[in-house]
Amino acid sequence: MISDRVLKVKPSATLEITARAKAMKAGGVDIIGLGAGEPDFDTPEHIKNALYEAVEEGFVYYTPTRGIIELRKAVARKFLNDNRISYDPEKEILITPGAKHALYEAVLAITNPGDEILLPDPYWVSYEPMIQMAGGVPVYVPTSEKKGFRLEPEKIKEKVTRKTKAIILNSPNNPTGAVLNGYDLREISEICIENDLIAISDEIYEKIIYDGKHISIAVLPNMKERTITINGFSKAYSMTGWRLGYAAAPADIIDGMNRIQEHSISCPTSFVQKAGVTALTESQDSLKAMTKEFKKRRNTLMKMLNEIDGVSCVTPSGTFYAFANFSCYERDSFKFASFLLEDAKVAAIPGRAFGNEGEGFIRLSYATSMENIKEGISRIKKALKSKA
Repeated sequence: MISDRVLKVKPSATLEITARAKAMKAGGVDIIGLGAGEPDFDTPEHIKNALYEAVEEGFVYYTPTRGIIELRKAVARKFLNDNRISYDPEKEILITPGAKHALYEAVLAITNPGDEILLPDPYWVSYEPMIQMAGGVPVYVPTSEKKGFRLEPEKIKEKVTRKTKAIILNSPNNPTGAVLNGYDLREISEICIENDLIAISDEIYEKIIYDGKHISIAVLPNMKERTITINGFSKAYSMTGWRLGYAAAPADIIDGMNRIQEHSISCPTSFVQKAGVTALTESQDSLKAMTKEFKKRRNTLMKMLNEIDGVSCVTPSGTFYAFANFSCYERDSFKFASFLLEDAKVAAIPGRAFGNEGEGFIRLSYATSMENIKEGISRIKKALKSKA
């Protein structure tokens, strides 16, 4: 009864672990959650107030499929001010119900059956199924802990064939926290231009960065016309449940994505878009405070991880994840995640969920309180001692 397209897609391992942890917690077990993929901060009050006002004023009906022009203009100003890229809000910006849907629309809009899309490994869990559901073929470009999970241009060149259509970039990266630097982005841009590739740049963690600076690949020479930049409000403004994102790309690609949106979701939620305008145009103090707190948590987490014998972890330059290597205790990351859940009562995400290069690793989220971080790592240390 189910299509081959859907049967190719594996269930989300992150959701599986999270569901088990929630079930245990509901049963009265004291679980420390270090698997969360969302900020633990509340949405800033001025953003919530903008939504309340929109509802009270009756802004509750369909909007243009592309999103309200007020928000598209705000997004265009954001790109110009933050990333030094000029986009036409009428033709080159699309508002979507979350960055995740923007990514799916982007992949669907450019992919023909058999097209290959390069995917740096480790990768966020939903990229692979998006490519598969679009009829494309994911081709994995390995990165390594030894090289700081740097996306090496030489490794990309090795994977390019006549069937290669695009490459997905994610900086700062989920799950590793790695940030692409200017040199590597220039090298990657040259590969894209030489091989006529599209870059799909997922920049959802753009604002949560501690070391170095964020660079959008679309700002580089001759890249704007071959880049689809994806971003949203979930991480920077703690608006995960609001489902609001956006894409910036050449007009023909935005037209294609808009056509998909017309026949799937009709339009993003009206009053949420009004809140998005406020998020982009008013005070950014909450974002700055949140990022400052994340950096404190990161430093505490890294200090505690470094005190565990045999464990290594590249210091994340962005996001709110640490990708820690526990392979000296257990190479199978799914088994190790289960061990942590059952014995340490700590929920974390197995690295293999993020691709072959993630085997032996565990993704730990510090989007939780300092108290939970300290307690969670203490429990892991205790469980490892008993395992030995």
